[in-house]
Amino acid sequence: MAKIGVFVIDDSAVVRQVVSEVLTADPGIELIGSAMDPLFALDKMAQRWPDVIVLDIEMPRMDGLTFLRKIMAERPTPVVICSSLTEKGAETTIEALAAGAIGIVCKPGIGVRRFLMQDAAVELVQAVKAASHARMRRITPAHAVAPKLSADAVLSPPSSGALTQTTERLVAIGTSTGGTQALEQVLTALPRTSPGIVVVQHMPEKFTASFAARLNGLCQIEVREAVNRDRVMPGRALIAPGGQHLLVRRSGAQYYVEVVDGPLVSRHRPSVDVLFRSVAKQAGRNAMGIIMTGMGDDGAHGLKEMRDAGATTLAQDEASCIVYGMPREAVKLDAVDRVVSLRSVASEIARFG
Repeated sequence: MAKIGVFVIDDSAVVRQVVSEVLTADPGIELIGSAMDPLFALDKMAQRWPDVIVLDIEMPRMDGLTFLRKIMAERPTPVVICSSLTEKGAETTIEALAAGAIGIVCKPGIGVRRFLMQDAAVELVQAVKAASHARMRRITPAHAVAPKLSADAVLSPPSSGALTQTTERLVAIGTSTGGTQALEQVLTALPRTSPGIVVVQHMPEKFTASFAARLNGLCQIEVREAVNRDRVMPGRALIAPGGQHLLVRRSGAQYYVEVVDGPLVSRHRPSVDVLFRSVAKQAGRNAMGIIMTGMGDDGAHGLKEMRDAGATTLAQDEASCIVYGMPREAVKLDAVDRVVSLRSVASEIARFG
């Protein structure tokens, strides 16, 4: 198979060097160039356009967000944002995801070489490979891998006696690559009377609060980053905090969430499998599970557990996915009642409630 051609744009020579070393260590990736800012990059990329761009946000002459919007309007290309772990950086990165970026890799203000070479190396390679599979649409303004754990690492499997003595309904959504744009399309279309919603979107910590705040400003329903013991209630969507698992619990007839630490599950934290398993155990047939665009298989087994517990289960169709990975794996497992287009998801949720 042909290697993935990657171009790195960052005003830090250290970051360019380290990112290049990490990427070229993988036999499936080829570094085709790097540049200190987007204007230099455009000249170089004219000779050979990359399959994936790794892009900084704050740069001289042209910032990364302006550049991103330019190429998404003119020549849509998968972009992985390499962003700083600051509140301002998080807000700008959320704007970049809305503008069409595929993924995020964080970098600290200090110790960037050690962080990228050790802590974030696998994450960076995986983000580039996931982005290379993305189906882009025009938008107008070798490292050791940890063992892949299942949801058993956080939560025991559901029994056949899932709680069903309540009529209160909830919707659980799991998504990854391309999910920020898909979630915006779904949640902005929902009325205030929609059932309570819990969401896992694969995203690093410090970014989910900004992402939820942005959606809250666009939606009729309330959207916020989940806090421990938040009620799951009609007209509210709770998004799992980056770096922590989200579980649904029951108290009488009411649902609430628990935010917990724990190991990576299906190589993610938060994990869709963990959320879906908790919903299978606590809500059973009173729940709807929806798996949307994303790379890998996180959520497929959890969705099957939800279906086995009597829940209604949906998967986003291939045509409307940026990456048809997670939905495909769920379909393979016979975890899905119906496959629906992205534009139909909001109406399915409203009808379920």
